[in-house]
Amino acid sequence: MTTASADDVGPTVRVGFLGCGTVGAESVRILTQRREAITRYSGVDVEVVRIAVRDLGVERDLPVPDTVLTDDPAAVVAADDIDLVVEVMGGTDPAGSLVAAALDLSKPVVTANKTLMAADGPALLDKARAANVDLLYEASVGGGIPIIRPLTETLAGEYVRRVMGIVNGTTNYILTRMDEEGAGFDAVLADAQALGYAEAEPSADVDGHDAAQKAAILATLAFGTRVHDTDVPTEGIRGIDAHDLGLGRRLGYVVKLLAVAEYDEAADAVLARVFPAMIPDSHPLANVRLSYNAVFVEGESAGRMMFYGHGAGAGPTAMAVVGDVVDAARNLRQGARGPHVSRRALHGIKDGADATSQYYVRLEVEDRPGVLAEIARAFGDHGVSLKSVLQEGREADAELVMITHASREADVDAAVAVAGGLDGVENVAAVMRVVADEDA
Repeated sequence: MTTASADDVGPTVRVGFLGCGTVGAESVRILTQRREAITRYSGVDVEVVRIAVRDLGVERDLPVPDTVLTDDPAAVVAADDIDLVVEVMGGTDPAGSLVAAALDLSKPVVTANKTLMAADGPALLDKARAANVDLLYEASVGGGIPIIRPLTETLAGEYVRRVMGIVNGTTNYILTRMDEEGAGFDAVLADAQALGYAEAEPSADVDGHDAAQKAAILATLAFGTRVHDTDVPTEGIRGIDAHDLGLGRRLGYVVKLLAVAEYDEAADAVLARVFPAMIPDSHPLANVRLSYNAVFVEGESAGRMMFYGHGAGAGPTAMAVVGDVVDAARNLRQGARGPHVSRRALHGIKDGADATSQYYVRLEVEDRPGVLAEIARAFGDHGVSLKSVLQEGREADAELVMITHASREADVDAAVAVAGGLDGVENVAAVMRVVADEDA
């Protein structure tokens, strides 16, 4: 392995941190304690010289002197002795204005802030491009999984068709436990909160908002168009029943919360969504368990690729931050910047109602002749054909489990609404998308 000699190393790149929570503190530790090794292998010397924190009175176990700490983040950005800014505060305010201020001063920025990049990423990237400096954000999606850099660099010449991933460890942990143990949602969520996998207020995870932010970032990168988190229709996992997971297993499927971004060539538009779906148990994503994350990329030339690993946690996320710091510092010393992707100008964001998918539908029904025929007619009248039908239970416990052929979302919604109103149907118990077998 090639290492840098003392003559290869240029002036020290001085770094200022905005925020020093779990990820920020671990990033500072790595950059400080492994400084010599980083310099030896990367050819760039990086020093943490300022850290903005919320409360100076809190005791912190950091390998830097207390004089490095300040409670004035704006002063860190503006300081003459700061060459590069790392934002790990989270949220959009004041993080967004601080990042913008750093870019206006032609200072490269590294951020782990998915909320900021999903909401304001395109505008901030434009500002970075105008200043000819880096805005790097590998840690914003998938924690320690390298996915941003492959999309912007390794696959720069690829025609990406679809990006599909499990990008929230909390929901994947919950669904894995429900699937493997037959446990209910509420019980597993309580366990996840006790173990620290889920927040006391878990809506960002279980309602899909965290995954939607990451889907927006991935869609923007993969297709070179501006996708905000507000453009991403989102469904969470609160309504998932362990009974459906068990039935899915019998039918050869596993349920996962997916973030999906795909290009519709006919419409010249992007559709990005978050939803729980049944995926074939032969699909690589089906074996992503517990709190692990994975992103599956489909390209015209490279085919199918999967990026897998810990999607969160101080260590993996901090390593992604450190990698970006080293890249940005190296580019700064070379008077360069990394790539700013703009693959194609698209017409915009596709309406999800026109998207097609197979569907899993479970209906609680009366156990009498003619009910299935009435339901099939309701679906057929809306252009939705049934691929398979399974009857479960008898008498008061009777239910029909159906898998449709690929159909428009709007047509399936209309068919389900009509079927749910039939005399023989007591309840629409579950409706869920199904990833087609040919996509496995």
